Amino acid sequence: MSKFQLKWGILATGGIAETFARDLWPSPEIRGVKDIEHVVVAAASSSSADRAQKCLKEVRAPESAKAYGSYKELVNDPNVDIIYVATPHSHHYQNAMLCLEAGKNVLCEKAFTTNAAQTELLIKKAKEKNVFLMEAVWTRYFPLSIYVREIITSGKIGTVYRTTADLSNADPPETSFDDSHRMVNPDLAGGALLDLGIYALTWVFQTLYHTQKNPQPPSSVLSALKKYRTGADEQTSILLTFPREEGGDAHGIATTGLRTASDPDKKGSAGPAIRVQGSKGEIQVFPPAYRPTKTKLVLHDGTVEEREFPQPGPDKSKGWKNGFGGDWNPDGEGHGMFWEADECAYALRDGRKEGQYESLQESLVIMKVMDEVRKQNNLVYPEKIETTEYPVDL
Repeated sequence: MSKFQLKWGILATGGIAETFARDLWPSPEIRGVKDIEHVVVAAASSSSADRAQKCLKEVRAPESAKAYGSYKELVNDPNVDIIYVATPHSHHYQNAMLCLEAGKNVLCEKAFTTNAAQTELLIKKAKEKNVFLMEAVWTRYFPLSIYVREIITSGKIGTVYRTTADLSNADPPETSFDDSHRMVNPDLAGGALLDLGIYALTWVFQTLYHTQKNPQPPSSVLSALKKYRTGADEQTSILLTFPREEGGDAHGIATTGLRTASDPDKKGSAGPAIRVQGSKGEIQVFPPAYRPTKTKLVLHDGTVEEREFPQPGPDKSKGWKNGFGGDWNPDGEGHGMFWEADECAYALRDGRKEGQYESLQESLVIMKVMDEVRKQNNLVYPEKIETTEYPVDL
């Protein structure tokens, strides 16, 4: 049986783009996937074609891969099947719309956009063009995440009443960002909420919303937010109420911050970052929330089951490595972004237009929650990145 090959174009050449593209190089067969394959056929940098060429070399793309100095050139390349949008949140709407207008399938980094209105228009455009669109919430596609959701739907921990999830990342806590840094720059939709809080919300939603037969949006959103000196949020706490037909309301508590850490010593000593609690026990997920590798099931009957979920990579002799933010994983260990890429390949092979573990509708509901959190706390970004107008030169 011939393999389905998915040809990727990479839009932007920053750190997350390189991490994603590096994960596409090893054969999917090392993770037991034998019927699809990935190839990076093009990359584009808004600064220069040279920058794109350097990125292609770094990620071991084929020599035939094209380097472009503009995003418009990339979306017009007929050899590209799908485009990975890897720009800051502030630019997602404009960049993804450019791709969709050109009739390209799109995997867009999280958070999808800066507001729900923009997400809604991207969904509308994707349907109009009859192309695939998915928010790149990579964690949803980990075997670990699938296992956690199966624990919930199997009834093993009983009726789930509460999920607590945190992604706070400070190293060290007294860190002060330069005002232009993407994490705190309002012009780039900076702040803890859209960058880190989306993961805490992901765990709340995939355990309390996605696992329901007839999921309902939260009936209540309560939040508190502390701002950084730039006006971006540095700490945000969210309490969600999920209405359900069976078991009554469930509570989801999502927290995020730039001054504290979910995993201070980076050894897991602080305990789980996520706890999904039910009438028969709980399932715990250990940090980091975006790339977890360990779970612990604790039941009232005394059962305790710990599981490790490796990030498969090629043999160390291949000289391949991956990581993010200057931190490299052990030689030969993957980063885990390939699982969402596999989902895109299967979707395009099978004719699906969205991801199976987070629908476009669910992405939209989450964006609406973040809109409400911002509204409650008067967190506003510049009009040029909030606008639904297209095109806008950023």
